[in-house]
Amino acid sequence: MMPSNPSGVLAGIFVGGASVRMGGLAKGLLASPDGPRIVDRWRGLFEAARIPCMLVGRRPEYVGVPLETLDDAPTGIGPLGGVLALLLHARASARYAITVGCDMPYVSEGLVGRLVAAPDATAVAPKIGGRWEPMLARYDVERALPIVEARARSQSEGARSMRGLLDALGAQQLSLAPDEEKLLDDWDEPADRASR
Repeated sequence: MMPSNPSGVLAGIFVGGASVRMGGLAKGLLASPDGPRIVDRWRGLFEAARIPCMLVGRRPEYVGVPLETLDDAPTGIGPLGGVLALLLHARASARYAITVGCDMPYVSEGLVGRLVAAPDATAVAPKIGGRWEPMLARYDVERALPIVEARARSQSEGARSMRGLLDALGAQQLSLAPDEEKLLDDWDEPADRASR
């Protein structure tokens, strides 16, 4: 029996990165500027939108987070393995899958809503400085899955590029107002936390 998911969307919070520039910290467990841990902030945004969410990637630090965890499939190919795992999981209950980074503490409920409501496309994501932001993207599960699977099987290093994936999918750009671009800032290194 197919699980109930009235939104038709499943969100994956990507937590599996090594976080080398942050000294190995589990970035999603850091407190966001408005208080809650980033991973809990994301949970709140998705709960407000009535979108089920899960963790993608496995790190022991997240064991206490009350969300289902999905392993990359396959592991060892970077976030592309997480996208593939999320799409494979989503096809039983959702039309669209959303990918978000656990190190993005500023994304607003309104921006999530605009991503969800964007016109139908194989993929939708914003661009900053002419470059895709793959950690706030929406994928049409059935249309994107074959291309993601092919790229995951490829031995070409370039096939693992998330921006390359969005190009290959013919992604549509989610337009941003000038003041929204800063909402996509992430915490890649300690200085990023101090800059805002």
